[in-house]
Amino acid sequence: MFYNKTAEAKNDRVPPNQKVTTGFPVLHYGEVPEYTDLAAQWSFRIFGLVEEEVTLSYEQMMALPKGTTTNDIHCVTGWSKLDNVWEGIPVEEIVKLVKVKPEAKYVMLHAEHGWTANMPLSDFLTPGNLFANKHNGEELTPDHGWPLRFVIPHLYFWKSAKWVRGIEFLERDKQGFWEKNGYHMYGDPWKEQRFAWD
Repeated sequence: MFYNKTAEAKNDRVPPNQKVTTGFPVLHYGEVPEYTDLAAQWSFRIFGLVEEEVTLSYEQMMALPKGTTTNDIHCVTGWSKLDNVWEGIPVEEIVKLVKVKPEAKYVMLHAEHGWTANMPLSDFLTPGNLFANKHNGEELTPDHGWPLRFVIPHLYFWKSAKWVRGIEFLERDKQGFWEKNGYHMYGDPWKEQRFAWD
């Protein structure tokens, strides 16, 4: 359900050409992953330009310190959803698990079915970013990325990878899945960086 964005726009919360929704649209490419046994089927890998690679089980991941953040999210297709409450593992807790090499300047998130999302390391490390397992007090549904999705609210929502399974630290930027298919390398909603030619 969409409604007029005028009041929100006055508060500088809604980027250009976005409409506010009270729902939570489901958009993705490909199949939704199914898990019958997370202990056997799920792990989280931290690799690339780190001193020592780390792989966590689902139980180990969920045992990490949790945090809560509230933010607005903006989809490249034109909808914005305000005042989302996310619970999960803050990005700083994940980074504590490895020693990132100084030459690392970018991050590639790896998710199920070969899905990837790229971003500068400085954006990845922005306070408030987290690996979420709950949205507005409820466990994520499979369509919205259960058991874990990344949340980076200051970029278009395609950068908030669903079904995330790993972090790769890189020296140079590389195209992720949507970037290879014509989307912008960075994706700032305030600059309407939707496509590679924007």
